[in-house]
Amino acid sequence: MTKTLYLVRHAQASDSVSPDLYRPLTPNGMIDATRMSRHLSARMQGIQQVITSHSERTQMTARIFIEQLGLPKEIMKTDELLYESATKNYLSAVNNIEEKYDSVMLVGHNPSISYFAEYLCHEEFGSMPTCAVIGMSFENLSWAEVSKRTGTRLFYDSPDSILGVKFD
Repeated sequence: MTKTLYLVRHAQASDSVSPDLYRPLTPNGMIDATRMSRHLSARMQGIQQVITSHSERTQMTARIFIEQLGLPKEIMKTDELLYESATKNYLSAVNNIEEKYDSVMLVGHNPSISYFAEYLCHEEFGSMPTCAVIGMSFENLSWAEVSKRTGTRLFYDSPDSILGVKFD
């Protein structure tokens, strides 16, 4: 059975709110999250669970994706270990996904989410821009078996790339 994971870096957040945990999305961040989720709606069908850190900006990003993709709000799960985290915590979150789910979205923070994408797919993605999404699949693996270099990239999109802006 194929498992599909969508890694989403939270959308652009305000710099003016302290403490960091409570930084909301900027108006541009909300627009980017709406635009990205609409653009990727055909590719991101069938998501059964959304895992996010407990920060305001990841929660807001996840809620926008859930709304735009027409998903039930109840599928969102918070994992506090994803905030200010390391690759091992992201891997633990994925390894602990219930096997009944085949398609999951994880909304997190840089630099951890970028490192995690590279760890899983063994590709150089660089620093994921805000609201970037990397879709990946895992063939014939359970979530508990997902580990280094087991993922295959399906796509990598960002707000700039869907508008035709090239990365340098």
